[in-house]
Amino acid sequence: MPPAVVLPAVVLPAVVLPAVVLLGAMDTKGAEYSFVRDRLRAAGVETITVDFGVLGTPLLSADISSGEVAEAGGGDLEQLRADADRGAAMAIMAAGSAAVVKRLVAEGRVQGALALGGTGGTSLAAAAFRELPLGFPRIIVSTAASGDTAQYIGETDLILVPSIVDIAGLNRISTKILGNAAAALSGMVNAVPVPDGGSRPLVAASMFGVTTPCVTRARERLEELGYEVLVFHMTGSGGRAMESLIRQGYIDGVLDVTTTELCDNLVGGVFSAGADRLTAAAAGGIPQVVSLGALDMVNWGAIDTVPAQFRDRNLYVHNSSVTLMRTTPEESSAIGAELAGKVAASTAEAVVVLPLGGVSALAGPGGPFYDPAADAALFDAVRSGLEGSAVDLVERPEHINDPELAVWLADRLHALIRQAATAELQR
Repeated sequence: MPPAVVLPAVVLPAVVLPAVVLLGAMDTKGAEYSFVRDRLRAAGVETITVDFGVLGTPLLSADISSGEVAEAGGGDLEQLRADADRGAAMAIMAAGSAAVVKRLVAEGRVQGALALGGTGGTSLAAAAFRELPLGFPRIIVSTAASGDTAQYIGETDLILVPSIVDIAGLNRISTKILGNAAAALSGMVNAVPVPDGGSRPLVAASMFGVTTPCVTRARERLEELGYEVLVFHMTGSGGRAMESLIRQGYIDGVLDVTTTELCDNLVGGVFSAGADRLTAAAAGGIPQVVSLGALDMVNWGAIDTVPAQFRDRNLYVHNSSVTLMRTTPEESSAIGAELAGKVAASTAEAVVVLPLGGVSALAGPGGPFYDPAADAALFDAVRSGLEGSAVDLVERPEHINDPELAVWLADRLHALIRQAATAELQR
């Protein structure tokens, strides 16, 4: 485990706010960082440069050197060079960069962060930038800013800007891109702060197109009761973002109406949120009301992308980019058991609601996903999984999108949150 970070005793520039940290390999990209630094200074933004390069002599003398970054990461730069182990060096410099950047932010010395790089530099800088607070301005100009960028962004608001050309010299294309990135970050750090919304308690709610009427009405009711509601779209990244904010302590209560990502994680669909979905509130002692929204479907891309082994299943073309597949009784049973097991681990009051009239807009009587056998398997698995637990299991006759049920869900969560607040005051 790296030692506690002590920032090096170097003479930093006389910083007049705002200021940003420029994090990068100054031994290979010194000219590019000099250009960005000068553009920022021309916009009235000061900089603190941090070097994570290990290859050779810096082309730009950084305010915090690569040796000091290595030390902050628990290593020694000269030893890293002697070992010539790129993987080990990247791990040390990533840890050191994250520690240094986080410390600069915590001390209020910088109000933004910017990096430039290929896949290696992007990975290292992104690891440091992902740990910064939500809403903190951060940009990476990257050759990897296309396709699947989840590995870099995670559940944060980090901005990736496509570099178009490689970050390998200044030219008429790269200077346009780098200049725009500098201007964008300058605008962010100089912007009038957005009000934080006050002191209303925060509720996280999960939604999908096929549960929108329920969540919309429940959100309206919760707002009437004095809450601020954050709605997350359950497309994998949405579930991960919601779980992340719960773990970070932002959320006072969870209305997890739409747990559909469990289906994709089980079957292999495109909207999986991973194995940690439906765990943060349970582990963190956050009151939650959970339902079975859209547990009747697995998500694929366009119809021609559905894997061959599923082509004969009950498929529904939701739009040109999304094809839905009805879950079978066997899949429904496994999903219900997983949901029950995760909610049963709750360390705070939790309620699971079975909407017996249908779990999505497609699943009611006459709908394309109406399947009483699959629904029965789902409901029975939840019942069995919660038997003997402290979770309150409630069975409601309505369809999940019935407005009466939506209001009931909101009111029940309100009661749980108030109960938790009262218990906290009595401690």
